[in-house]
Amino acid sequence: MNLTRRRLFAAASGLALGASFPALAGGIRVIGGPAFGASWRLTIARGVPLGSLQRELQAVVSAVDRGMSPFRADSAVTQFNDSTSTDWIALPPETCAVVDESLRIARFTMGAFDPTVGPLVARYGFGPISREPVGRHGELVVRPGAARKARPGLSLDLCGIAKGHALDLMANVVRSSGASNFLLEVGGEIIARGRHPTGRRWQVGIESPLAGAPSVRRLLQLDGAALATSGDLVNSYWLAGRRYCHIIDPRSWLPADNRLASVSVLAPLAASADALATALFVMGERAGVEFARREGISALFVVHSGAGLSDVMTGAFAERILA
Repeated sequence: MNLTRRRLFAAASGLALGASFPALAGGIRVIGGPAFGASWRLTIARGVPLGSLQRELQAVVSAVDRGMSPFRADSAVTQFNDSTSTDWIALPPETCAVVDESLRIARFTMGAFDPTVGPLVARYGFGPISREPVGRHGELVVRPGAARKARPGLSLDLCGIAKGHALDLMANVVRSSGASNFLLEVGGEIIARGRHPTGRRWQVGIESPLAGAPSVRRLLQLDGAALATSGDLVNSYWLAGRRYCHIIDPRSWLPADNRLASVSVLAPLAASADALATALFVMGERAGVEFARREGISALFVVHSGAGLSDVMTGAFAERILA
């Protein structure tokens, strides 16, 4: 599914629940609905009451949208951004938890991921936080129930992690229903738990990041892990002989400019996979691969190589590949 992080909240509010899909071969059913400008989709074995589960999952999407969407004037993040106070500003506990995790990953990746990057994203035409960019993640502090910024103009942009966080919450809802074998996807990011009803591991494809290439770049098996991908195929443009993509390097304040076509990350939690895929893409084909190898991150780097693409895998990613 073609979905960029900068569009992920564009149309989440005000949409009706998606309809249940018919039963598929192998004793499974599929339900879904709208999510963050795209959709969510749950593939699950028979036996779980799908009507109530669908409502609960859609409620998670709505709650994350209300708390973290920079596209909504009434969201908690937008209200935080509009405030010029440098004192503690109240935020919902769930939003604070995501801010805290985003700051942890920002420190871990030495600023390659940064939740204050929103105005830079808007400067290049990819986001809604239209204001002068100021500060970095080190000027933002969070505690339970509130966050504080060191400068009045500092803003929060959680688009690089909120979708993964929503996926984690939705997976918890599915597990709480008693299901242990399911595949859940939100806007192209995936969590798999247990096995397909046939007994095999769940199988998922990674979309090719090269226009005109076969639609699936790699096929892998997934069990007990989340998968997220960052790439520049969809949301980018050419200007004066240079390509500008929606993934911004917070360290240089410029769009990422390297030979990467996409980065896919496997992690226990979708929020981590989501943010790390962005950070590794920003780092580029050399520094990103070195960082992933050093830190034991399971990732697939798809690199522009001449007229085609080449793959570099780190961690345990190669062990999941089927084709």
